[in-house]
Amino acid sequence: MTSTPTKAAVSSPDRIPIIQRRTLGVLSAAQIVGGVGVAVGLALSPVVVDELSGSTVISGFAGTATVLGAALLALPTAKASSRGGRRAGLSLAYAGALTGCVISVLAIHLHNWPLLLAGLVLVGGGSAGGLAGRYAATDLSPKGRSARHLSLVVWASTIGSVAGPNLAKPADQIGLRLGLTEKAGPFAFAALAFALALIVIIGFLRPDPLTLARELNGDKDPGTGGRRTIRTAWQTLRTTPMARRALIMIAVSHTAMVSVMSMTPVKLHHDGAHLDVIGLVISLHIAGMYMMSPVVGWLADKAGKVPVLVLGMALLLTAATLAGTAGHRVWQVTAALVLLGLGWSCGLVAGSALVTESVPIERRPSVQGLSDLLMNVCGATGTIVAGAIVGLLSYAALGLSVGVMVTLAGLWLAFGRSRP
Repeated sequence: MTSTPTKAAVSSPDRIPIIQRRTLGVLSAAQIVGGVGVAVGLALSPVVVDELSGSTVISGFAGTATVLGAALLALPTAKASSRGGRRAGLSLAYAGALTGCVISVLAIHLHNWPLLLAGLVLVGGGSAGGLAGRYAATDLSPKGRSARHLSLVVWASTIGSVAGPNLAKPADQIGLRLGLTEKAGPFAFAALAFALALIVIIGFLRPDPLTLARELNGDKDPGTGGRRTIRTAWQTLRTTPMARRALIMIAVSHTAMVSVMSMTPVKLHHDGAHLDVIGLVISLHIAGMYMMSPVVGWLADKAGKVPVLVLGMALLLTAATLAGTAGHRVWQVTAALVLLGLGWSCGLVAGSALVTESVPIERRPSVQGLSDLLMNVCGATGTIVAGAIVGLLSYAALGLSVGVMVTLAGLWLAFGRSRP
């Protein structure tokens, strides 16, 4: 007799704001601890692969492996979300990242860079979980608030992501004391971070926001979402121009950001910068990615998503120009990386909110999963090309290439016909 009233009370419209606040809190907590694991890998993996392989070109595959992993896990995460709710999808992503960190520690101990790249593919699950978490924040959002709610969860990544690279050196020292190989300690620390994120999601993301949103929307059989295929997502995009444009801009923003960011640690390393300097630069870059996201979300809801996307392209162009002309000036590289992160934030927050608002809820996980898949495939391709450009030409040539790409994308978007 008590179970039915309880279920009705949970799904009551009056309870939704309370449940949404709790959901945002849980997702934010997972983003904080998961962000530590992601940031450690971003800061350290290119340097470790460079040392183990002795090749600048191969070092670019470190970022490629992580981004590729995020892409490969995007659809399984979305499918699990469709079938079992956001809790199932996020758990899958963080469990993959935890496994990847364990493999990475073993690879460094064996001085085996191909095995390390394989581990980094699974570490990409941390990024997949963080990206899926931003969409989970919008499931119960009221109309006109999706960008702000999404941006709050993105902003929560600031704490863990900024702290992560600066924890690399202490974690390495602790790892050495515990008998781990040099530079294996940070990956062991990242494994603990992903384990904690997994516990937070499994234990506290209740009720599941996607499942509840479907019930409120009148979906009598939420499990049918799990049978939707990638074909359904493509069909939705073909008939939804705004979602299609948003997806393209997310992909361009991410490609530009990952390409420059992935090769910056290698550039600084070759310029003689110490590990703590590299960690600081990456921390400031990640701060640029996440710190201003609530402002970006507010602006996207108030001024419109397309204007904020155009602003993002302008910021990415400025960042690419500064990076390409920095030479050995660390301060200019740092400024470029901060603007690079801010431009990415505009693309991700405004673009993701536009994708979410443009498609019906029963198709959202499929389209959101496809968005993350294409975003990360483009990012992985970008890191491969970036490594080749820097290895064969220069870091300046990379800045020029990225600048041309975002300029063309910004002009195409700015002079498009339809606006939200």
